[in-house]
Amino acid sequence: MRKFLNLVAWLCVSVSAAFAQNTKHTVNLSGNSYVVYGTDGAQISNNGLTEWTGEKSKINTYIYFSKPQTVSITLKGKLDKGDSKIKFTANGSSNIVELKEGNFEKRVGSIVVKQAGYIPLSLKGISKTGHQFAQVESFVIESEDDKMVYVHDFSDYWGRRGPSVHLNYEMPDDTIEWFYNEVTVPLNNDVLASYYMANGFSGGYFGMQVNSPSERRVLFSVWSPFETQDPKLIPDSLKIKMLRRGENVHIGEFGNEGSGGQSYLRYNWKAGNTYKFLTQIKPTGEGNTVYTSYFYATDENKWLLIASFLRPQTDTYYKRAHSFLENFSPNQGYITRKVFFGNQWYRSKSGKWIAGSVCSFSHDATAKAGVRIDYKGGYDAKENKFFLQNCGFFSDSTPFGERFILEPSLIPPQIDFKQLENL
Repeated sequence: MRKFLNLVAWLCVSVSAAFAQNTKHTVNLSGNSYVVYGTDGAQISNNGLTEWTGEKSKINTYIYFSKPQTVSITLKGKLDKGDSKIKFTANGSSNIVELKEGNFEKRVGSIVVKQAGYIPLSLKGISKTGHQFAQVESFVIESEDDKMVYVHDFSDYWGRRGPSVHLNYEMPDDTIEWFYNEVTVPLNNDVLASYYMANGFSGGYFGMQVNSPSERRVLFSVWSPFETQDPKLIPDSLKIKMLRRGENVHIGEFGNEGSGGQSYLRYNWKAGNTYKFLTQIKPTGEGNTVYTSYFYATDENKWLLIASFLRPQTDTYYKRAHSFLENFSPNQGYITRKVFFGNQWYRSKSGKWIAGSVCSFSHDATAKAGVRIDYKGGYDAKENKFFLQNCGFFSDSTPFGERFILEPSLIPPQIDFKQLENL
């Protein structure tokens, strides 16, 4: 009887293992792929890889495998006209794949995963007789891995943008009127479409961006208390009102993430330099609050006023100090970017400076859904600064809520507040 039961148990395990090995995962290119080279010769759309005409274009699809294994890979798509040859590369090995006109579901090879981590599956065109190499919808991965990570059952747009990451600073018990922070983007981390947000608060944010290959901005925004995605719908009584603006600062409105008043200065900040951010939040005593932000232009050795806004129907001092790092382009989510935040200080309404030293890490819905795990934050002892890092498909994620402590400075910022008022 015992032998019979052992045989049954062995058969169950064998069947389960066989079933697991034959599990198929459909990895859509629309949410997991990037044209990493030759961007004018291919594009990623809701239909996957389309307009693939350039021989120089390289398309990477990123998948996280949770353990060592061997996986079988099939390419699914269609070729409208003619035939083509493409090269599939993964984990150091390549195969030439021939495609014929019509729909295809073509096995392109298998790879040996030696350790847990992200692996890019690469496609490159070799030759074609028609207009395109192919339109590729998905990879079908046959694997025993039930903990693979890729974008599925989630927005392709947000999945390709990658996870946003935050540092939530532990504020003093005093009534805080000013928050001071220093930001350093390391060399080669000034990636296109990055927002290195320094001074976040309940109702807005203040930081610096890479907006194009030739343009960078220092951006300060305050949300209206009227909740809408369209700033045109905000009643006049609830609009953010500009009180002061710095020289060459653009003033406008924003929408699609709440709505409100926005200001920005086009400023060619440089990676490797440290920049200072200072924000004041002070109630007027009449049911409104004034939000004012200053940027220290290290390259010019002077403080610049960005803007001062009045937020109606709001009575608050500085609350919820935080910083974040985000990528705001779905085409740039395969590139890692990192930023340091250091020397945080709070100034109470009575004028007392208080050094900051503690923060906790958090992330957004993309990370929370488990479709991307390339997010990180922490404390760098060598720099004595906090840091944030995201995108690029690294695998050593930071747990949500983890706390970090730095050595606080003993010397508060030397700021002439009277001079700031005259900017």
